[in-house]
Amino acid sequence: MAVKIVRQPKKIALLGACSSAAAFLPGTEKAPSALRAAGLVDKLRAAGFEVTDFGDCPPRLFADDEEHRRARNLPTIVAGLNDLKVHTEAAIKGGALVLVLGGDCAQMIGLLAGARRYYKHINLLWMDRDADLNTPASTPSGRIDGMVVAHIIGRGAPELVRFYSESPLVREPDVLLFGLERVDPPEEEFGGGYSEEGRDKKRQGCTGASARRVARVLAASGHRHHRAGRVCAGERPG
Repeated sequence: MAVKIVRQPKKIALLGACSSAAAFLPGTEKAPSALRAAGLVDKLRAAGFEVTDFGDCPPRLFADDEEHRRARNLPTIVAGLNDLKVHTEAAIKGGALVLVLGGDCAQMIGLLAGARRYYKHINLLWMDRDADLNTPASTPSGRIDGMVVAHIIGRGAPELVRFYSESPLVREPDVLLFGLERVDPPEEEFGGGYSEEGRDKKRQGCTGASARRVARVLAASGHRHHRAGRVCAGERPG
């Protein structure tokens, strides 16, 4: 039976994803506490939002994992995604806007999987300097943080591609990459399969015109799709 969700645009459900398991270095697991300490919740409330803080998922920490150099720390990453998925499902069912605090890009897979329980089609706005379209076959580092978009659109390690029962989590035409400054050669093969804005060959960042186009995309989406944006570090040789 379909669940009818009554959206409450002035309510925010806050979740912390304390993970560095997919990252290039330890430390990103501290992002949720750092953002709270910086006064994020108070600022949101001052802006007129009703914020419910659901706390943090259990920490999932960085490790070198030299035994799996093409896709490091997968069991730990998947465990963290399962935690976030369950909390996301409950928060979305309540109708609030879900805001996940974290610094590990791979957590987006858990967030999207939780949203897919209620929304069949999702648009993804991915804000990052890197495309994150590497796979275990092409990665120079083995860090999943540099492969997240590829896994979201159904390419990569089976443990992540099949994390949600229906792959892909988001269709390639429904992904907008914004603010790119570099794309690795193996990632260029995806060039015809995704929308790209804000990439400047002189590496000067996002332009006003591309920012306005993104605003139009979001406005056109209205309430038909769950939308998720992400800012994080991308693939680097490790």
